Amino acid sequence: MSVIHKLQAIISFLACSRNGALPPPAGPVPVLFRPDDRDEASAARNLAAAFIMTLAGPAVPGQGPAARYLAEKESPAGTFLREGVGLIQREVQERYNGDEEFRSCFNALFVYASSPGADPGSPEAARLIAAVFFPEGESGAAVPDAVAGLREKRSVRITAPNPRPLELPGSEVLFTSNILLTVPPKERIAAMDCSADMKRALCAAAGEEQAYWYDHPMPVGAVPGENEALHGLKGLSDALAFEERAGNKEPGRNIDLVCSLSVTHRGLGDAGREWLGAELAGAGALRGINLHLFTESDCRRLLDDVILPAARRYCPGRDTAALPRVFGVDGEYGRHFSFLKAIARFWQVFVSPGVRATFKIDLDQVFPQNELLRETGATAFGHLLTPLWGARGTDYLGRDVYFGMIAGALVNRADIGSSLFSPDVTLPGDPPAGDEVLFRSQVPQALSTLAEMGRVSGPGAMQRVHVTGGTTGILVEALKTYRPFTLSFTGRAEDQAYLLSVLFRPGERGLLRYAHAPGLLMRHDADLFVGAAGAARTGKVLGDYVRTLFFTGYAGALPWPAPDIKREIDPFTGCFVTRLPITIVLLRFALKTLRLFAAGEAEEGRRLFNGGASRLPRAIESYVLDRDFLRDAYRVESEAWDLYYDALDGAEAGLAAGDAVAVEFAERAVRCIDSARIRIEK
Repeated sequence: MSVIHKLQAIISFLACSRNGALPPPAGPVPVLFRPDDRDEASAARNLAAAFIMTLAGPAVPGQGPAARYLAEKESPAGTFLREGVGLIQREVQERYNGDEEFRSCFNALFVYASSPGADPGSPEAARLIAAVFFPEGESGAAVPDAVAGLREKRSVRITAPNPRPLELPGSEVLFTSNILLTVPPKERIAAMDCSADMKRALCAAAGEEQAYWYDHPMPVGAVPGENEALHGLKGLSDALAFEERAGNKEPGRNIDLVCSLSVTHRGLGDAGREWLGAELAGAGALRGINLHLFTESDCRRLLDDVILPAARRYCPGRDTAALPRVFGVDGEYGRHFSFLKAIARFWQVFVSPGVRATFKIDLDQVFPQNELLRETGATAFGHLLTPLWGARGTDYLGRDVYFGMIAGALVNRADIGSSLFSPDVTLPGDPPAGDEVLFRSQVPQALSTLAEMGRVSGPGAMQRVHVTGGTTGILVEALKTYRPFTLSFTGRAEDQAYLLSVLFRPGERGLLRYAHAPGLLMRHDADLFVGAAGAARTGKVLGDYVRTLFFTGYAGALPWPAPDIKREIDPFTGCFVTRLPITIVLLRFALKTLRLFAAGEAEEGRRLFNGGASRLPRAIESYVLDRDFLRDAYRVESEAWDLYYDALDGAEAGLAAGDAVAVEFAERAVRCIDSARIRIEK
């Protein structure tokens, strides 16, 4: 029997049987296929069902009309799914022909799926399905053994603690964070308490075509209870007051905080900055903080006035064209994430030579100082003083590693009463349903959370691969030497992608890694922003699909063997590096859409389907089918960041030598930084 016929039997078994992946009361997929197309939602439902039925083949009742419907549908979504059938069949065929282990697992699943009484919900089916589609989700070991094994893999024997750890985080650390803004509804603009000029600017921005998309941007004009930035900055201000009372911060000295301000509409930056600055200052959120808020315009000023001229002077003949591509805050998440790390070296050269590190927080998180002190014996600043940050050691394979980075962890607000060390991601309690049968990242993510982000006992240290966007830091020395970055167009898991750029890049100190700081925790308050969480649901699901395509393609584009990369980053990040990226993503997309319709969530299903039909074709083409796209992007952006750091090295040397041009660059830099500062009117 051909591979395609076997694939059809497997798809039919997974999705179209009465006991298949679609939960009751949906029954088999044909029940969801009714080619009436009364509206946009019914068209989305029918296309998703017809796609699955076409893949499942003629054994499925009603497959003929469904296949004809898909073949004749005149729409971009119809074209995408028609082509998707061929892409899946080709991907599975190629993997079957070239991978003996996969071929064996695929055949075993086919035999089971074709047997009388086969049950997709049985433990045996789960094992066979995981072996084909998601081996990272099927652990042969019990949870404690799996966690212990992963901890052993992450263990590091320290050979040299940092001889000069941080002493004064208030002045030696440049703190950073990010803020995402969008336009308010037009009817809300009229009711806002702001100037006529701002209202005109907001109306003009709202009339633009949206340029960038984020999971849950905050609308300008958000009331304090919806203002994530206000919440986080007030929490930081309170934490700083606590540090000062505890004697861990110089009295009366403000910390420097750089926030990126990324917007969904290009014309929103200036008006959004004005509104946000007034909200923060008026609410007392900036006590103890020198806040510098960088829009894309502010970044462009830094480029034009300082970075590009410095590159031309100190790196003559090198192409500067890619610097504006990588240095800025608008666009996908990867762009502002890299900016918020790289700005620390700029700060050290031109603003404050005493800055030795940067540390990023997210603004839906706060430092729970009382609990930190009670359960760990140290405040947040106390944990930043660890000699592990900057230490050297050897990992479980005997390789030299350098803890130039540090990573803390999160505890959900609802769990902090039990323990600071309550994991923020837990193992699922229910059996998988629908698309989860094929890919359930919560399992490896929960195991990784238990292993990498909890308490550590004994004398050893642990490295981290699994990190979050906040509670992470990097020494400026590591920035100078290793120059990590996230590709500017990375739209999801930008924090995970940052380490990949230098994963096996050798350095004099060893491989750059994150030190696990077991007591450095922030309380995650995302549940306070219920409206944002609801609006973000579809974006997060689609981002998960794009992450699979991106990380699989990126592992193949980096200058190291993809199997070595996957082994290093399993299970949390590595589970998104898969041997069947197109197949898994398209099946998950269609099955999730059908699950939503089966559950009566037609509007959510429509939104997911339309979003996926818009975003996934380009992601598949760029990250999987075009083998050169990511490889070329990595080379271009790596060279751009090299130029950035080389230019700053040149300027630093020029300042030390009294070079008048370098002094002029420094004066311009200070003016640019000063213009980005949010000031409280006295």
